[in-house]
Amino acid sequence: MEQLPLFGRSQVRELEAARYGSAPAEHEQSAESLQAWKQRIINFQSALRSQPPALATDLFGQVPEAVAIAHSINPWQLRRRSLEFWRWPAASAGTAALYFVIDYHCSLLLYVGETIKANQRWKGKHDCKDYVARYQSLHHQHGLACEVGIGFWLNAPTQTRPRQQLETILIDYWRSPFNKQNWRQWGTPFTT
Repeated sequence: MEQLPLFGRSQVRELEAARYGSAPAEHEQSAESLQAWKQRIINFQSALRSQPPALATDLFGQVPEAVAIAHSINPWQLRRRSLEFWRWPAASAGTAALYFVIDYHCSLLLYVGETIKANQRWKGKHDCKDYVARYQSLHHQHGLACEVGIGFWLNAPTQTRPRQQLETILIDYWRSPFNKQNWRQWGTPFTT
């Protein structure tokens, strides 16, 4: 005997939206809702860019090295690359890097990531690729401009833990909306 679902699909979506603070599915999100979502994040990130807060110090009044390094990186000044960078021929697998997915049209930092092999990071499955595709699709659907690209900071440590520590600091600082750590603050309009 087949068990019937307790809730319909639309009811499940509403319950998930209430629980996780997510916006409606992309085909249901209005242009106004998208613009408002983006503007909240742009306002937050613009304030950090124009008036960076004082750096947190340790018990001795010193700024931890990882914090100082992370805050010295300006994602918007990195060389801009296409999101299809991984398809291009490369002489090597690349180096350790931190990377930043940015909508350059509106100066919105969408995602911060780290990798040991910059040239190979997006070759396989990556959730952020899906979020970006939905983000671009929704912009296209509403006739809105977006220009998503990626920038790499190639001075990242080769050791995993220090590189991940920098990534965590940057995700927390910029509150990049496609990083799961920030979904509660911004909602999840581009996840499945």
